[in-house]
Amino acid sequence: MSRALLVLRNAADRSKAAHWIAKAPPGTRVEFRAVKRSLPQSARMWAFLTEIAAQVKWHGMKLSAADYKLIFLDALHREVRAVPNLDGTGFVNLGRSSSDLSKEEMADLLALIEAWGAKHNVKFNDPAGAAA
Repeated sequence: MSRALLVLRNAADRSKAAHWIAKAPPGTRVEFRAVKRSLPQSARMWAFLTEIAAQVKWHGMKLSAADYKLIFLDALHREVRAVPNLDGTGFVNLGRSSSDLSKEEMADLLALIEAWGAKHNVKFNDPAGAAA
C-alpha cells in the first residue's frame, strides 16, 4: 500500500490503524490530522465572503469573494505566497486551500471574517446562524 486514508470513527477503525502501523515498513510516514471543516462551515464562509465582496471596497478596489478568502486566510496566519508568473507580467498565488482547515481552524476563520465584517459595517444575512 503506497497511500491510504483512514478516518477513526470506532474501535474497528482504530484496530485497523494499529495493524497498518505494525505492518508498515521503516520510513513510512504517518500523519494525524484534526477533523476537517464541515459543509455548513464552508457554506457559511462563502456566504460571508460573498456579502463582504458585494458591500466593501478594499483600498478602493472591488474584490471577489475568492480574493477576500485569501486575505482572511492570510490574517489567520495561514501561509499565502505569491511568485512571479512565467512571463514576468504578474504574480501567481501559491496559497493554501481552506479545504485543509480543521473544524476548529474554520471556526476561527469564521469568527475573524464576522468580526472584520462588523468593523466594516457589513450586513450579514446568515439564516444558518452559527452553523458548525
